[in-house]
This record gives sequence, structure tokens and C-alpha cells, in this order.
Amino acid sequence: MSHQVELEERFQARIDAEQKIEPKDWMPDAYRKTLVRQISQHAHSEIVGMLPEGNWITRAPSLRRKVALLAKVQDEAGHGLYLYAAAETLGVSRDELYDELHTGKAKYSSIFNYPTLSWADIGAVGWLVDGAAIMNQVPLCKCSFGPYARAMVRVCKEESFHQRQGFEIMMTLSHGSPAQKQMAQDALNRWWWPSLMMFGPNDDASPHSAQSMKWKIKRYSNDDLRQKFVDVMVEQAEVLELTIPDPDIKWNEERGHYDFGEINWEEFHNIIRGNGPCNKERLAARKDAWDQGLWVREAATAYAAKRKKKAS
Repeated sequence: MSHQVELEERFQARIDAEQKIEPKDWMPDAYRKTLVRQISQHAHSEIVGMLPEGNWITRAPSLRRKVALLAKVQDEAGHGLYLYAAAETLGVSRDELYDELHTGKAKYSSIFNYPTLSWADIGAVGWLVDGAAIMNQVPLCKCSFGPYARAMVRVCKEESFHQRQGFEIMMTLSHGSPAQKQMAQDALNRWWWPSLMMFGPNDDASPHSAQSMKWKIKRYSNDDLRQKFVDVMVEQAEVLELTIPDPDIKWNEERGHYDFGEINWEEFHNIIRGNGPCNKERLAARKDAWDQGLWVREAATAYAAKRKKKAS
């Protein structure tokens, strides 16, 4: 048995024994690469996800709504920072991660390339998008890589508040005037299918899923998480007295789950390729933020150098 094979077997044995892998531990290059890809995409999604919601801070219908939305957007920035920090423990710099985002090499969640057209969209994003995020992210609290798992504990706690905020907005609108209820229904119609796409391709078309589950980076398959999401959301939609925009939704007694229609995967892949409604707009906004923040980074670096020189 070669030394490399022995190391990999020991590594997998630690994974199987539910031991956390820490940054200084030996790990296969493919495990490290998978983590960098997944954690960085997650971080990018958090900061890009600030954009469609930040768009409504100045137009929130009340001071209470404005304060809550401002706090939520601030939380998302913090989530991005936790995740970038976790990725850095794997030996990649934050500047490298930002460069990959700005050049289009790195991806982020397809959901954030859709526009928020009305205030009800903020409710739908909180209820559906953050609901899907929680479904995806709670299992990550048991991820085999320690820094990622620990970062996700706080992220999930905060996301649960975001989801409740979105549900409460949808509840207020759906039980308001006919025009408000129609606004909520319209938002649900537009965000339902993109939310299902958030879980990624079907298991037989997902190139990384099986290996990630073997390494216990992921705990559940894309399709299992998507089914769990549908089962929960159909019942919540009934409470909201809104209609899921899928004529194929029906309870399957034999399976013990709701059946649902086929996802338009061509739309999903088109957005991943950069051709969604807001792909160019989102990327341009992130690049502008990076360029406009240059003076802050330079000032902070100069101040740190001055403090270091003074201390020496």
C-alpha cells in the first residue's frame, strides 16, 4: 500500500468516525479544492444576495420594515465574512476569492440573478429563498470541516430570523387588501421555481454531490433536500392562503411526500452561464463596490503598517 493511499484511508476513517477535520490536518487535495469551491460560492452568494434586498431599504413601507430589512442585509454581509474567513484557513487569500468572483470564474447562487420588482418580493425572498437556504445549511453545521461547520451555526440562527421575517411580510400582505394579496401571489409565482433550483441539479446530474456526501461535506442529496423543502412550503402556503404555481402539486400517500412538476433546468443552466435577468447588473455592482472601496483598504493597510512600525 502506497503512503498516499494509507493517508487517504486514515482520512476517510476519521470522516466516518465523525471527527472534524481542521485546517492543519492532512487532507486530500481534492477535498481541499471541493471545500474552497463550495465555501467561496457560499460566501459570494451571501454578499451578492445583499443587492436585491438592499434595493428596497429606502422604499420599505414603514420604519419598522426598514430597520428589519437593514439588519437583515447587514447579517448577510457578516455571513459572507465568516465564510471568507473559513475559506482562508484552506490557504486561499480573500483577494483571490474576490478576483474569481469579479472575473466570473467563481459562481454564486442562481437565485440572486432575479429582480425584486415589488415589496412582496422581499417577503418571498425571506420566506422561500431563506427557507431553502436553511434547508441546505442546517446540515452544514455537521460538515466534516471544522471551520465551515462552526461558521454555519451562527449563520443558520440568523437565517431562521430572516425566514420568519419573510413569512410575516407574506402573511400581512396575503391577509390584507385584494391588491396586497395579489401582490403576494405574484411574488410567489415568480420566486417558487427559482427557489427549487437553489438545491442544485438532480442527483443524477450533479457532478460533485456523491463525493461530497462521502466526505460528509454534505449530509443530504440535492433531491432529498428539495423534496423536504416542497413538503414544508406547500403547507405554509396553505396557511398564507396562497397558491403554489404548480398544477402538479399533490399529496402522494404511497411516498409520504408531495409530488411536484418538472423544473425548467434550461433556465437554471442559462443563468449559471451568465444569461439571467440580472447577472450583468449584479456583477457590475460588486465590481463597483470593490473599486470604490480601494481607498478604505489602502487607508487600513497604511494605518496597520504605521501601528506595527510604532510598536517595534
